[in-house]
Amino acid sequence: MTPAKRVVITKAGGVSAITTQPMDRPNPKAGEVCIKVAYAGINFADLLMRMGFYRPRPPFPFTPGYEISGVIEALGEGVTGLQVGAKVVAAMRNGGQASFVVTPVERVIPLPKGISLKEAASTPVTYMTAHHMLHHLGHVRPDEKVLIHGGAGGVGTAALQLCKWAGVEQVWATSSKPKHNIIKQYGARPIDRHNEDFEAIIKSETNGLGVDHILDPIGGAHLRRSLSCLAEGGRLYTYGMSAAAPTGKRSVLKALFALRKSPKFDPLRLMTRNRAVFGVHMGTWSNEAVMHEQLDRIVEGIQSGHLKPIIDRVFEADDVREAHQYIHDAKNIGKVLLRFHDIEEA
Repeated sequence: MTPAKRVVITKAGGVSAITTQPMDRPNPKAGEVCIKVAYAGINFADLLMRMGFYRPRPPFPFTPGYEISGVIEALGEGVTGLQVGAKVVAAMRNGGQASFVVTPVERVIPLPKGISLKEAASTPVTYMTAHHMLHHLGHVRPDEKVLIHGGAGGVGTAALQLCKWAGVEQVWATSSKPKHNIIKQYGARPIDRHNEDFEAIIKSETNGLGVDHILDPIGGAHLRRSLSCLAEGGRLYTYGMSAAAPTGKRSVLKALFALRKSPKFDPLRLMTRNRAVFGVHMGTWSNEAVMHEQLDRIVEGIQSGHLKPIIDRVFEADDVREAHQYIHDAKNIGKVLLRFHDIEEA
């Protein structure tokens, strides 16, 4: 039997600040479920928390992880409607990157047949974040225009699929040029984020009107450029700060500079221009009913074939440092997962 382990961020810093440590199986309390984890998703927020740039986060040392799939290991007192051994997906507040996790039953959804554990672990953060922005907050309509930054990433590919499902035909998405095929696959217009000016393209191709929705995980000064592309009544959603995450070519000083360049939004200016800015962090969203409703909708989309999670790579839990560096270097198209247990997919 494989020893139980959990990922631990020991301090703020580079990839050396994250490791795996042995753990005991936790026992669920009343209203809780213990899950034997097959896969846990890695998100950019995990990288930023490790670097000390993201809030909220638990005090160091802590175990990250917002989304998991697996099988129910044990049920706490009073839990009904679930069975030990059932395959489930869960949205966590944190702590998901472990061999076993305990979570409130409200955050657990049984998996219908036809949805794999890999697919399930790829949905709670990426698809729920995209769905929350486009539908819960944005009420996107087929005749509206959407700009998605980081279109080949986990949230980006989820947003592309949700736009296609909603019948939105005017969609632009930024990425590096080698990733343009995935954007074209969903009927969107790719923009080379390294060599093209998205502001100039949006203004030219919308006759200066701009777009109705912009999804921006980059942050920093990039948000100001995004805001300039909003149409009247448009909505800008900020849900990350990848500008502050150094790769091999960025220093921590440059990352701090990116944070300092984040714009201060003037409410009077937003009011007179009829624009809106939403900050989105599903890890701090507390309305369980809304979260459950959205996750149900996403599961429905996967079952119906409208949504298909794109899984780039699965790393073993002990290779978590390599996984973090892989995302830092922007090598992934779609989701990156950690594997904790091999569980039959029958």
